[in-house]
Amino acid sequence: MRLKFILLLIILAVLFLVSFMLGKYPLAITDVFNALTGHVFDGSKQEITDTVVFQIRLPRIIAAIMVGACLAISGAVYQGFFRNPLVSPDILGVSSGAGFGAAVGILVSGNGAFIQLSAFVCAFIAVAAAYGISKVVKGNATLALVLSGMAIASLFAALISLVKYVADPIDQLPNITYWLMGSFAAVRNNDLLFAAVPMVSGITILLLVRWRLNVLAMGDEEAKALGVSTDKFRLLIVVCCTLITASAVCISGIIGWVGLIIPHIGRSLVGPDHKKLLPVSGLLGAIYLLFIDNICRNMLQIELPIGILTAIIGAPFFIFILAREQRGWF
Repeated sequence: MRLKFILLLIILAVLFLVSFMLGKYPLAITDVFNALTGHVFDGSKQEITDTVVFQIRLPRIIAAIMVGACLAISGAVYQGFFRNPLVSPDILGVSSGAGFGAAVGILVSGNGAFIQLSAFVCAFIAVAAAYGISKVVKGNATLALVLSGMAIASLFAALISLVKYVADPIDQLPNITYWLMGSFAAVRNNDLLFAAVPMVSGITILLLVRWRLNVLAMGDEEAKALGVSTDKFRLLIVVCCTLITASAVCISGIIGWVGLIIPHIGRSLVGPDHKKLLPVSGLLGAIYLLFIDNICRNMLQIELPIGILTAIIGAPFFIFILAREQRGWF
């Protein structure tokens, strides 16, 4: 486990440096080192290089790492929480809620900070609605939560379509459509400051209580017998996963499949133990999304929205999972 973790850290560090070199304005590795070390040690500046490194690529690279880690950890937690390997972070409608909030923000204001705040708030409203509905439904609590999430996600998807229908087709509609496809092109340092606190807070809490996920995965009765308050713990998991997923979506748009496929790769490396799975999934998610973002911004003359490429890669992997798993689910 330790060797694999160190190897993943090395891969992420190498990819972090290489990402600075790639782009429409290519940089040599010496330019990157001079820019990074110049600020730290002697305060020297090279105007064009510093602008590219610190104002454009650094926030984008950090955003890709943070969003990838958040989506992968949230997916790993939810797959254990719901005891279903085909669950993703948007199971409770967080992505649809954020998409609706962003669409409304673009329609009303167009200001970047307002769009992010609106996406974040609506993501929480969607999940809170799903959780509230599940509490009044009798029967299996987990099944009720899943069904409530599906209903809320469908409702907010319809509301997104309504906003797109009334939006200005010349200006607002393209912006809404592009946001929904996901991208790091517009991420700046202020966006990272907005998202960093909830992301770090949610991930820290999940890592601290990850051993209880192993207990909860055995079933509610077994968890209660071992002293775990399932209702309170279930609420804590939902809040933390919503916190990190909503923070990720509000700065990057909707990026699908990361939270579904990365935890499976993590399990193939370290097994199903959440004490090992969550840190490894976070690193794998960061590596994966940073790698995909580098492809998206360098593959074509125009930048490809990252949600398109993650779907192209994720869909075949999803089919592979369905073919490999037991058919008893269906």
